[in-house]
Amino acid sequence: MEAINETHLSEPGLIVLDVAAADDETAFAFHAALAARRATTSVERTTRDASQAGVRLRCYLDLRQPLAGSGEPAGP
Repeated sequence: MEAINETHLSEPGLIVLDVAAADDETAFAFHAALAARRATTSVERTTRDASQAGVRLRCYLDLRQPLAGSGEPAGP
């Protein structure tokens, strides 16, 4: 994975999330669970490192934008 830099976290409430999972199905299921609760970037693929087992997935999560009907107050 590429390094995380200041541009990725330019505002409070933005999160870079690197997920390590046993397989693609698990990584995408975890992302789907996040996306059902918060605004996230879409993901289309995972990455593999030949020296490590499993897969990795990177997505960006925005805590400032709760989904409608989530029971959480809207942002400022």
